[in-house]
Amino acid sequence: MTTTQPIRIGVLGTHSTGKTTLLKRIEMELRAEGVTVARTGRLGKRAAAAGLPKMQHHTAASTEWIITQGIADELAAAAQGAEVVLLDRAAHDAIAYFHAALEYRAEASHRLERERLLALASTQLPKYDMLFATVLDESKPVEHGHDYDPRFRRLVDQHIRLLLDQGDIAHQRVTSDPDSQAHAIDTAVQLCLKEALV
Repeated sequence: MTTTQPIRIGVLGTHSTGKTTLLKRIEMELRAEGVTVARTGRLGKRAAAAGLPKMQHHTAASTEWIITQGIADELAAAAQGAEVVLLDRAAHDAIAYFHAALEYRAEASHRLERERLLALASTQLPKYDMLFATVLDESKPVEHGHDYDPRFRRLVDQHIRLLLDQGDIAHQRVTSDPDSQAHAIDTAVQLCLKEALV
């Protein structure tokens, strides 16, 4: 590729809706075309390892950590020469989890804190060349070994839709339907290969 900045493709969505699988498939297709790809991720697990809460216990501090660590991971991938960076949990994902956790716990946060975190996440939007939002399908079983709270899972899905709609954020919805996933993969791969020819 001739561009100095990598192509950035982000995904957000509630847990066990195929985000990581989608990015793995895009990565596989691009690598087969000789494209250098980096994929970020595991932010929730890494936050927990750092002693921060996650899921329905998400706080302003864990939200900020996840957003800023995701930014740092992306910058590191670009510095190491990745032509495409796949962002497993785009910045607004953390905001949706935070808002869902507050609603789940029937708590409120200070308006200025919410606005500050949203502003932080929003600084990343101009950097995304493509943004996917996975859609919750409750008829699909969650990954084996996970005991997710179904109400919290629904709340995250609702808050992701709300953030995307209220912010008028360009994105492509990806359902559990194989055709929807195939279309998303093809769209991402074609974008990257087109940019490679520029």
